[in-house]
Amino acid sequence: MIASPAVNSSAVNYASLGRRLFALVYESLLLTAVIAVAALPVVMLTHSWEHWLARAALQCYLLALCGVYFIWQWIKTGQTLAMKTWHMRVVTADGATLSLPRALTRYVIALFSLGLCGVSVLWALIDREKQFLHDRLAGTRIIDLRENPASW
Repeated sequence: MIASPAVNSSAVNYASLGRRLFALVYESLLLTAVIAVAALPVVMLTHSWEHWLARAALQCYLLALCGVYFIWQWIKTGQTLAMKTWHMRVVTADGATLSLPRALTRYVIALFSLGLCGVSVLWALIDREKQFLHDRLAGTRIIDLRENPASW
């Protein structure tokens, strides 16, 4: 496993809310494609989503798949494809790459927030540092990796 170097917290530029929201939209598009490809064989094998047990199993499988996608990227490089595109990285409050427990915590809290109509994103509107609630609770931050970050 390649560890990313710790970031000097005094020189950190946190990614703006606008950039994080654009990355979130891009991430949702990528994730939609991953989910569609992953669900296709299951749906083809079962031929139906009518049975509640099959539907619940498919949903659990897709949530676990999304978790593996996010957590693997966060602990490996601190970046998903959308974060790489927008030149951002998720780090701990002290600038280190996320550990497995912290990445899992971040994913579970973000998932729970999504179930509550995106309360984590709404939280960023009132947070003094404009951090998402799941980042605040998990002790993580999304930093801007650009040399000269623009205002947004």
